[in-house]
Amino acid sequence: MSKPAPVHQLTSAQFEAMFPAGDEAACKAYLVARRWPKGVNCPRCGNVKVYKLASGFHWQCEACATDGYRFSCIAGTIFENTNKPLRDWFKVAHLMLTSKKGMSALQIQRFMGFGSYRTAWSMCHKIRAALIEPETKLGGIVEVDETFVGGKYKNRHKGKRNIDGGAGHTGGVASGKIPVVGAVKRKGNVVARVVRSVGAVSLEYFVRQTVSTKVSLLCTDANPGYNGLTDFPHESVDHKKGQYVMGAVHTQTIEGFWSIFKRGIMGSYHKVSRKYLPLYVAEFQFRYNNRFNDDIFGTAIEGC
Repeated sequence: MSKPAPVHQLTSAQFEAMFPAGDEAACKAYLVARRWPKGVNCPRCGNVKVYKLASGFHWQCEACATDGYRFSCIAGTIFENTNKPLRDWFKVAHLMLTSKKGMSALQIQRFMGFGSYRTAWSMCHKIRAALIEPETKLGGIVEVDETFVGGKYKNRHKGKRNIDGGAGHTGGVASGKIPVVGAVKRKGNVVARVVRSVGAVSLEYFVRQTVSTKVSLLCTDANPGYNGLTDFPHESVDHKKGQYVMGAVHTQTIEGFWSIFKRGIMGSYHKVSRKYLPLYVAEFQFRYNNRFNDDIFGTAIEGC
């Protein structure tokens, strides 16, 4: 079987050529082309009968003209109502997407020269929220597995032991770590979600929401929480018995994704709270699912 063609993502030199420093017009033109490939329409009512104003990158909707509604290319996007130029937003998104294991807000602040850490942190989180992908059901051969993020509850400082409700708040996970469950189609996309527990109810609900019942094979480990999935062609491997690969049955693909994810959390972000962990999961999921997409930057801007 032939290997996928190498992906040539937008390099730093190409980025600088496409969006020269201080050239906001180039950024706005790119945003308009990605946002409205079939022509500009009103973000309020969807009307295509709009006319451009002399101020540039501003339009008037004929249907909304009675109340004086006008809109710009950033109306209704994550870039609206911010004091940072569009090029800064584009550069932060480019840095996040070209870093396989992510880039921390502190490193973004240093690289971009922002005066406030909070500015970089807020921009990164807004971009992560824009990277959240629509729900899809996986088919073919699908692997499902769970992992845990964070340190043990017993190792927390005394003043932080009641944060997140303590160990019991994780739905019976005694260690106090945050459980994350994921499903991946072999040589395809991954879907990962933060869950409250790794019990049968949570695991079965996740699988039924993300995996089609028409899959050719569902592979898991020996966690008894998957035993109720009798309507799936389900096979498992028992790692405690030294079973890792039994023919086509294994969880190596999803474990590879967990490796990238956890190395990024530990190496780049160091610690992530339960509240914001879903955004980090969405970031790693988006990068993984677009690993063969040579226009990953443009795809991300469309989501913004």
